[in-house]
Amino acid sequence: MRKIFLIVISALLIISCGPQTNRNKDGEKQVITVSILPLKTFVEKIAGDDFDINVLLPPGASPANFTLVPSQLKNISRSEIWFRIGYVGFELSWRDKILQVNSNMKEVNLSEGLDLIRTETAQGNEPGPSAGINPHTWLSSGLVRQMSGRITKELSLLKPEKEKEYEANHQQFLVEIDELDLELRNALAGYEGKQFITFHPSLSYYAREYGLIQHSLEPGGKEPTPQRMARLIDLARKENIGVIYIQSDFDLEQARVFAEEINGEIEQMWPLNPAWADNLREITRMLTAHFND
Repeated sequence: MRKIFLIVISALLIISCGPQTNRNKDGEKQVITVSILPLKTFVEKIAGDDFDINVLLPPGASPANFTLVPSQLKNISRSEIWFRIGYVGFELSWRDKILQVNSNMKEVNLSEGLDLIRTETAQGNEPGPSAGINPHTWLSSGLVRQMSGRITKELSLLKPEKEKEYEANHQQFLVEIDELDLELRNALAGYEGKQFITFHPSLSYYAREYGLIQHSLEPGGKEPTPQRMARLIDLARKENIGVIYIQSDFDLEQARVFAEEINGEIEQMWPLNPAWADNLREITRMLTAHFND
């Protein structure tokens, strides 16, 4: 695999060193790379279809099994910017290879300046999802509000002639975010302090934003230990929690074992859903439905 990757890299470097007459000719859009689908949505909210957007993690793919394919390498080689979430595992493990493909591509870490959550099992500077920082910032409307400003600034630098249009789109997006936030707060009113259990800690920022308490089987992004499983089984029985939430691209087996132990059920979520606002509404609906059980 490494040999194949290096061969593809070499070919792309030869291409990138050749004439660039076709790169920005009339009718050809500039390319932007984003790590996950929700970031594509955010860019489109601000810039419409002004850019070709290369998504590193395509629909249905699991971050745990990420690998670059030749078509992505070609798109990366043409990209002006890479918008990163910041601490997603595959971003960290593949960062050097991605930047090797295109050393001129601007790297924008959208977690910079945000109020980040450290995992329960942070151990120094471990690589991957357990680097000490929970990466799921895009599931917080408040943090997306902040990230959208950074995205707008970077897109305006790429297309200065569109700065006013992008800022107007940004302001409209902020209105949509604020309306969504109010809708979710109204839906969750009276549920402050309610506890729920997830397999992976994908709802940490969401829970913090709306006063909920998330417990995760793998808080540091690592396989749950028997001790962790036993402690959360006891908690679920004590607090009458009858469901475990798991990402739809994860293996259900361990969640199934947990659900059987609590005589409960499994609910699947897709945190990477590009329909970002509707996804937060659906997550809220799923949680409140079980809070009322």
